[in-house]
Amino acid sequence: MADETTVEAIEKLLAESPDRKFPEGVELAINLKNLDMSQPKNRVDEEILLPNGLGKDLRIAVFAKGEVGLQAKDAGAENVFSEEDLAELAEDKSRARSVANEYDFFIAEVQYMAQIGKALGAILGPRGKMPTPLPPGKNVGDLIKSAKGSIRVRSKDKLTFHVSVGRRDMDVQKLAENVETVLSRVEGSLEKGKHNIKSIYVTTTMGKSVRVL
Repeated sequence: MADETTVEAIEKLLAESPDRKFPEGVELAINLKNLDMSQPKNRVDEEILLPNGLGKDLRIAVFAKGEVGLQAKDAGAENVFSEEDLAELAEDKSRARSVANEYDFFIAEVQYMAQIGKALGAILGPRGKMPTPLPPGKNVGDLIKSAKGSIRVRSKDKLTFHVSVGRRDMDVQKLAENVETVLSRVEGSLEKGKHNIKSIYVTTTMGKSVRVL
């Protein structure tokens, strides 16, 4: 059960944000303090499994072959790229950028990781979409299921950054649980915990902001 103050902040946000003709996202605006963000050790870079997902289906692509590729398709991957596909993407940067934008999350068998880093690292890296490695023997279906409810939280070198936590048509309690999961992980990743957090607001894509912390 989420904290009452978190629930109240989300209820206030939704009440004050006008309805749109599309399902607006709900985000957190996180503002840090007393950190030198030029130092990589101070940056937030966390992959977080949201307890209630994002309220939408994420598009997942897998770099794999043979049986693993078939399992990935059965588990809901939107596309499976072979070694030949990877070589073609390396030669066609325009298509590679299109693929990087089309999918939310990538998974790759470990033997492809070095090749992906060399061929696509400059495209996937800045977007925070470098593939999650699939170790030998690990079920790709489990990884896909986890990925569909996961987000990547990256501050880069900024003290202020945004994180998606769901959509406004989700249940308020579920949104609040997602918010608190993110807050807990971000706080835990900071050198001085909550003392490195200046403020946190919950906001809709085009609506108002309400302070949570």
